[in-house]
Amino acid sequence: MPEKEKPIKVPAFSEEQSRYTPENRSRLMRRIRSADTKPELMLRRALWRLGYRYRKGVRDLPGKPDIAIKKYKVAVFIDGEFWHGYNWAEKKPRIRENREYWIPKIERNMQRDRENTLALQEMGWTVFRFWEHKLKKDFDICLQAVASELERRKRGAP
Repeated sequence: MPEKEKPIKVPAFSEEQSRYTPENRSRLMRRIRSADTKPELMLRRALWRLGYRYRKGVRDLPGKPDIAIKKYKVAVFIDGEFWHGYNWAEKKPRIRENREYWIPKIERNMQRDRENTLALQEMGWTVFRFWEHKLKKDFDICLQAVASELERRKRGAP
């Protein structure tokens, strides 16, 4: 079993380096959805139509999966590109403002995603992680991957 990574320390947010007033930033941040995003709703509706019942944001599972089907031990996360570090090697150098905060923040999110995925897998769960843009672009492929795993588990296949 691999040794657990040391958690990345995220410094406090620096108001001085922000281009927004606290009120404007608060207004902008309120608009960012962490649950019930359009891609998440699309996938949930499709799974429901296929007859699969799920729970959303299950607090007693590592990482609070966006969709959890406990009966078959399948967890689905739909990750936003910015917050979860999509194409990070390319995007990291482009962060211009408040780098001392944003780089560790996103890298810690990525580290936490790895930890939660591993913890769920160790509990016998199958974990799917989809990027929001991938779910939008290749919805049928993503849905088929989840549905195939659910069918496999329904039949009791290992």
